Amino acid sequence: MDIRRVSFDHPDAVKLNDQVQAEYHVRYGDGGDATPLDPTDFEPPHGVYLIAYDESDAPVATGGWRTQDDNGEGNQDGDAELKRMYVIDAMRGRGLARRMLAALEEDARAAGRRRMVLETGLEQPEAIALYTSSGYEPCGKFGYYRFHETSRCFAKQL
Repeated sequence: MDIRRVSFDHPDAVKLNDQVQAEYHVRYGDGGDATPLDPTDFEPPHGVYLIAYDESDAPVATGGWRTQDDNGEGNQDGDAELKRMYVIDAMRGRGLARRMLAALEEDARAAGRRRMVLETGLEQPEAIALYTSSGYEPCGKFGYYRFHETSRCFAKQL
């Protein structure tokens, strides 16, 4: 797996984002994640967006983090918020999400972020299993979905 830093509006990022949004719609029936995101959120040193490519140079996994500090939405100074973790169906079960997560954590740590946070939902049990098995623990709710009953938030000290 070749992990590359790309912009959030890179054509491969847009393609994978469309796929993950379609999956969110199937799971939640709400049209996808409505959290406002801007491509500049993922520009170093305030964030990063990564895509993993397979041996034939096809994009197969994605994820990013963006800087979040105390903002009145439950974040704390030093937070890095994980966004758009996704592995295409055909490549699941091979450890790609775990490798992507580790790369994102390392990048956020190197950028001086102190805590990685993420929001997911009850309809994504495999995501919850990945995060909890990677050392993430439930934390106070934050962000766009903080008032939604099915939302779950997790954090890990970097």
